[in-house]
Amino acid sequence: MRSESPVARGAPLRGRRSADLEVLFGQCFWARWHTRLDGGGSEPQYLPGADARPHRLIYRENFFASALHETAHWCIAGARRRRQVDFGYWYLPDGRDAAAQRAFEAVEARPQALEWVFSVAAGHPFRPSADNLTGAGGDGVAFAQAVAGALHRYLENGLPPRAALFADALGAAYGTGDWRRPERYGLVQELL
Repeated sequence: MRSESPVARGAPLRGRRSADLEVLFGQCFWARWHTRLDGGGSEPQYLPGADARPHRLIYRENFFASALHETAHWCIAGARRRRQVDFGYWYLPDGRDAAAQRAFEAVEARPQALEWVFSVAAGHPFRPSADNLTGAGGDGVAFAQAVAGALHRYLENGLPPRAALFADALGAAYGTGDWRRPERYGLVQELL
């Protein structure tokens, strides 16, 4: 049996444990969306629930950044997408060719921008990830600029409601201050 997380007790969080993110995600989203965030996956995956089974958002192993990233995908997905395995998207693992890598990067800028917001709110480092170590290299600078551009638009226009709720909860749990302040994202100006 897991020991109770400091999040559940309302104590300020000191470390960056993915288990605390699971508790925080549950506090934000369980009652309305019947969705759990679970670690331990060999690959990330979203499994829509059925009948009495909850929806499950599974992140890789127990990686803090993976939990933030998968939460970003969930926060973007609309109701129709949340009824489909992996939100109805394709995913090719590491080893993608150049065309597949361009397609991957085209859909990853927005979730990675939200992951960046969540990372700042949690006081955790962030770096864009092309997630293709053994495949064709994409344009790393262009991808980082696309992520920074998506982040800039989120900061200007606001986050999707579930993302804003989670970012606020992270900021409160980790005591990191307001994630909305553009100066917290210094690298954005350099990349735009």
